[in-house]
Amino acid sequence: MANLLSLKSIISLSGREITLAAVCILAMVIFTLASPYFATVDNLTTVMRNSVELLLIGLGMTLLLAMGGVDVSVGVVMGLAAIGVGQLLNTPFNPTLTALAGPVIGIIAGLITACVVVLGRIPPIVGTLGLYGVYRTAVFALLGGQWLSGLPSTLTHQLGKHLLGLPVTAWVIILAYLLVWIALRRTPFGPHLLAIGHSPDKARLSGIAVVRVRFATFIISGALCGLAATFYVATYRNVEMTIGSTLALEAIAAVVLGGTGIMGGHCSLLGTVLGVFLLRILQNGLLLIGVPSLWQTVVTGALLLLVLIAEVATGRLKYHSWFRRPKSVSGLGGHSS
Repeated sequence: MANLLSLKSIISLSGREITLAAVCILAMVIFTLASPYFATVDNLTTVMRNSVELLLIGLGMTLLLAMGGVDVSVGVVMGLAAIGVGQLLNTPFNPTLTALAGPVIGIIAGLITACVVVLGRIPPIVGTLGLYGVYRTAVFALLGGQWLSGLPSTLTHQLGKHLLGLPVTAWVIILAYLLVWIALRRTPFGPHLLAIGHSPDKARLSGIAVVRVRFATFIISGALCGLAATFYVATYRNVEMTIGSTLALEAIAAVVLGGTGIMGGHCSLLGTVLGVFLLRILQNGLLLIGVPSLWQTVVTGALLLLVLIAEVATGRLKYHSWFRRPKSVSGLGGHSS
């Protein structure tokens, strides 16, 4: 592959990652000075805990955006999976199998999304927006207008354990990112994904199984949503009516902040992690200094817009590419699976 498909774009300490790390540190210093409650062990633990679902869903969104796709239904997919896990917790079902129910439901949802978007040849933003409406209605119907609360603490005890000084949750997230990194760097999946992000037509002509890669990416994203649902239920032991309502926006914002191209072709796993932490630090810090939680979504949306405006201004994101792709992409060599 030529330079356009360089796998160094998958995870590297570039200027974007260094800047994000510096901004995270600066934000922590500012909030520490502004609130005596920010730099406490309990609060920083809360920030880390609140990042779990977004780290997992953001990982899937990184792959989708790198492929030139998107999924705005990820939050409600997590909601559906959380309901499934919660309902099973209220039965004598095996606890270990209950924990796996989340990813299984997520995989099924990812498969449905892939069928609608890939086989139906519907633009991802349109197809997943339609599925968002369907899934959101399903969440309301399954919950019957009430929260699913007071769930047993079986999963809480299992997933709350520590291994080698770190919570099981942290190890699962590390393993998820490591497996994706290996898939991107050491298998054909990585260059194929980025090739599709640059130009699906050229990727197809070079022998890449575009449909298969797209299916796999939506399914991986669904599985990660389901895994996030399992951790959500284990931590909060309830499922509220509005579960996951802002997660899609937050995931897209965190991933784009991290340097993954919104039009596809390159991504950064490290950037995604830093983007997630920056969002959660800002949300937590603003809440501690008295800013209403309603404004958290405003901050997230504003950050996303600022990054996109900056990329348009610097030429990284072409205005016309929202309507059509360039007729040719130089430097794309042939590569077959």
